[in-house]
Amino acid sequence: MLMTLIVVLIVSGALLIGAAWGIYGKLPSGLDGFLVAMAGGALLLSATSELIQPSIEESSLWVAALGVAAGAALFTAADYLIDEKWGADSGGGLLAAITLDGVPENLALGVALIGAGPSEVAALAGSILLSNLPEAAGGARDMAGDGKSKGRVLALWAATAALLSAAAIAGNLLLEGASESHLAAIRCVAAGAVIASLATEVFPKAFKEDQHWAGIATALGAILAFALGSLGGG
Repeated sequence: MLMTLIVVLIVSGALLIGAAWGIYGKLPSGLDGFLVAMAGGALLLSATSELIQPSIEESSLWVAALGVAAGAALFTAADYLIDEKWGADSGGGLLAAITLDGVPENLALGVALIGAGPSEVAALAGSILLSNLPEAAGGARDMAGDGKSKGRVLALWAATAALLSAAAIAGNLLLEGASESHLAAIRCVAAGAVIASLATEVFPKAFKEDQHWAGIATALGAILAFALGSLGGG
C-alpha cells in the first residue's frame, strides 16, 4: 500500500506542479507544444504496451477490442459535451477533459499496482506523469489568462489531483480480488479513453503550438516510454 501511495502522489502531484508552472512560469509556446507532444507519444505507447497488450494475453482480443472501443466512445461523448459547455480551446475544457480521461487512467494505474513492484509500473506511471505536467501547465495558463484568480485556478487543479489520486487508490483497493478478465476489461476501457483524449486534446494542441516538430517530439516520447519500460523489465 505504501508503494501505491508513493506512486499515486508522484503522478497526481505532477498536475499541481504543472498548474503552478503554467500560472507562474513562462515557456515559449513552441517548447510547450513540443513537451506536450513528447508526453503524448510516451502515453500512447504505454497505453498500448502496459494496458492493451497484457489484457489481450490475459483475456482475449475481443475483450480488449470491446474495452478500448467502449473507453474511446465514453470519452468522445463526454468530450463533446465539454466542448459544448466550455469551448474546445478553453482551460476549463482541458481541465474537465483531463479529469474525465484521468479517472479511468488512474483507476488503471491502481489496478496495475496490484501485486507489482515499483519497477513493473515504471513505464505507465512515468508516462502519465510526463503527460500531466504539460497538460496541466497549458490548461492552468489558459484559465489564468481568462481573468480567473491564480489562487482559485491552482485550487481547482489541486482538487483535480486529489480526485485522480482517489481513483488510483480505489482501483488498487476495490479491485484487488477481481478476476483477470475483469481487470483486463477495465484496463482496456481506460486505454480507450486515454487514446481518445490524445487524439482530441493532446496532439491537436501540440501541433497547433509546435507545428511539424510535434511529430519528432511524439517519436521521442515513444522512445522514452520504451526506455522506461526497459527499466521496468517490460
